[in-house]
Amino acid sequence: MDEKQRLMIKIAKLHYEGGQTQDEISRNLRLSRPRVSRLMQEAVKLGVVKISVLQEPGSYADIERQLEQKYHLLEVVVTDVSQPVTTQSIAHDVGVIAADYFNRIVIDGDIIGLTWGATLASMVDNLPTERKSNCVVLQMVGGLGEPKSETHATGLVSRTAMALGAGMWLMPAPGVMDSVDSAKLLVSDRAISQSLERAGSADIAFVGIGNPTRDSLLMRDGYIISWPEMESLIDQGAVGDIGLRYYDIHGSLVHSPMNERVIGITLDKLREIKRVVGVAGGIEKTKAIIGAIHGKLINTLITDLHTAQLLLQ
Repeated sequence: MDEKQRLMIKIAKLHYEGGQTQDEISRNLRLSRPRVSRLMQEAVKLGVVKISVLQEPGSYADIERQLEQKYHLLEVVVTDVSQPVTTQSIAHDVGVIAADYFNRIVIDGDIIGLTWGATLASMVDNLPTERKSNCVVLQMVGGLGEPKSETHATGLVSRTAMALGAGMWLMPAPGVMDSVDSAKLLVSDRAISQSLERAGSADIAFVGIGNPTRDSLLMRDGYIISWPEMESLIDQGAVGDIGLRYYDIHGSLVHSPMNERVIGITLDKLREIKRVVGVAGGIEKTKAIIGAIHGKLINTLITDLHTAQLLLQ
């Protein structure tokens, strides 16, 4: 063993076992700090030092990393779901982990956009009260369903703003109008047009991802969209929606009269936001999530373990 190897091992032991900093090692061994740093890097490269990261139960860092690499996403967060697995338990558990992510990623001064949905409602309900008073929370789609509903877009925005002690910008309009003409008339209103324009200015957006099925939240509310309308969208290739903007497996907008009646951010505007976080779980939403990723409608994903495993396949 030559002197360089002896020195490499000595430095590695002083740092990783003895807890000494590079500055301390440099001073004690009378070596330059750059040389200490180079020898430490070389020790790792040659296998003299082997670094492993212990993964605690409930952590799915490997799956998250694989998904990030496969789909070129900024970040993926995966959580397990408590038994029995139901639509409600998935929405609750994914919402809880999304609240943790929200609290970590949102900084004071951010403009935050929200759409609607059960999983987003769970996220908002689990947000800690932490003042970020310079933030503004934006409503990105008009109100859907009963105003008293926990999933109503206006309520999600106001509850989020309250948790942060932040400002808010509401969209005083229904999410879907009865006709294309009435939608055009409403969008021409100055307050609505300003709200729509401002929705695209978000620094970060948290969006629910829907799927076109009979038991979807939209169909459960009954009067938002009819089943014949949904069937027509499915026939045209719709696999999912964000804020009622339906898209196909490639993430391209499905053109329909329904789309012309929606009051909310467009898919093109959504793509302009730097970080769009899709908050969705359940294996029945796999295609909807894939379409959103392919269309660059989201670049961050928070989901459950089973859905994550299907996405990897």
